[in-house]
Amino acid sequence: MKTMYSGRFSKNIAEETNDFNSSLHFDARMVEQDIKGSIAHAIMLGECGIISKESSSQIVEGLSAIQNEFDEGLINPYTSNAEDIHMFVEELLTDKIGEAGKMLHTARSRNDQVALDTRMYVMDKEKDLKSELYSLLDVLCNLASEHTKTIMPGYTHLQRAQPISFAFQLMAYSQMFIRDIKRLDQCIERTNIMPLGSCALAGTSYPINREITKSLLGFNSACENASDGVSDRDFLVELLTNISLIMMHLSRFSEEIILWCSWEFKFIELDDAYCTGSSIMPQKKNADIAELVRGKTGRCYGNLMNMLTTLKGLPLAYNKDLQEDKEAVFDSIDTVMQCIPIFKKMVETMNVIKPNMYKAAQKGFINATDVADYLTKKGIPFRTAYKITGEIVSYCIEKEKTLDDLSIKEYKNFHKEFDEDIKNEILLENCLNKRNSFGGTAPSEVERQIKTVKKFINNK
Repeated sequence: MKTMYSGRFSKNIAEETNDFNSSLHFDARMVEQDIKGSIAHAIMLGECGIISKESSSQIVEGLSAIQNEFDEGLINPYTSNAEDIHMFVEELLTDKIGEAGKMLHTARSRNDQVALDTRMYVMDKEKDLKSELYSLLDVLCNLASEHTKTIMPGYTHLQRAQPISFAFQLMAYSQMFIRDIKRLDQCIERTNIMPLGSCALAGTSYPINREITKSLLGFNSACENASDGVSDRDFLVELLTNISLIMMHLSRFSEEIILWCSWEFKFIELDDAYCTGSSIMPQKKNADIAELVRGKTGRCYGNLMNMLTTLKGLPLAYNKDLQEDKEAVFDSIDTVMQCIPIFKKMVETMNVIKPNMYKAAQKGFINATDVADYLTKKGIPFRTAYKITGEIVSYCIEKEKTLDDLSIKEYKNFHKEFDEDIKNEILLENCLNKRNSFGGTAPSEVERQIKTVKKFINNK
């Protein structure tokens, strides 16, 4: 088959070479960005007198018509033998408007064209991803508002540690997703640099005006160095890193949900609409959505390592290896954009079983720190109070009692400073309310945290 570069070759390219070399089957998704970038380039060429205004207008009209045909489903790029979406659009344009279409590629290379399309595409997707994260934050805030006084055990080392509220736990995850949004903002800022005008790697001898295309396409700046402009993929590494972190946070949350809805915890029950059953065990209700989110996290990690490995040995400037960047990026974008909406609905519809959370909080001596703090407030050094409390816990375990079960006489056997008020001090509700330091689990403090997150959402 013949190609655009057939003038250099004495033989036609082999069919299998074209199939192996082609990226159209995956980069066709960038058609909107490719057409938008080409329209801006054509306008600039006309404004700078590099091609006639008439040819420029013909190109713009032709590209706009092609975009409309794509939108209406009249064009199917997957049936073409074109090497990539860029050549496919150029071929369509030339077929539509004739010789003027062949002028479009003046002062441009596919190297800066693909770099441009990729940046524009991922910025669009990053904005969509931010929107999904904001929506998830909203769900967490609404759910947390209902559970500022819902007591559950907080864990360290997966051992019951101290009493917290369910809202407090949800707000911890909200902070993770806020950081994800902020990282995406920073990534967008570093992606928002226009490579168009870099040409193959060294710029161009044509009198182009990059300010025109930068303004038309809405970029913040143009790349300073043409070689870096066509070969930089740092912004994709950043995006894949950010997606990996988002997926990690979703995975950690999924792990807790899987634990919480097990019979061993039974803190929550997931809605039937977001669970599956077993092919053999009729009693099963499996948290498959959470498990799949957890599983797909490794897939996104793999895409990140794919990108880093592809880039690590590449000399400047463009190399065909860079074609391998897109499938990894597209897959990670698709994966995270599939995971967040269904994860959000799963969380939004789950039933929180407050009594079970409270019963679990009553066990495991999670108010032991409050016993030590009680003695410390009476002037006993914390390490001494800590040792005394440890001895009390050992005594309770031996006698199969809880701290609440002990009489004042039993407490006084360990230290004379214990008095009747110790009972009030170790009530779970009071343990929760006392932790009102900034960032703590007290209802008033969690309500402040919810307001802060809501303010963040409203200021997006």
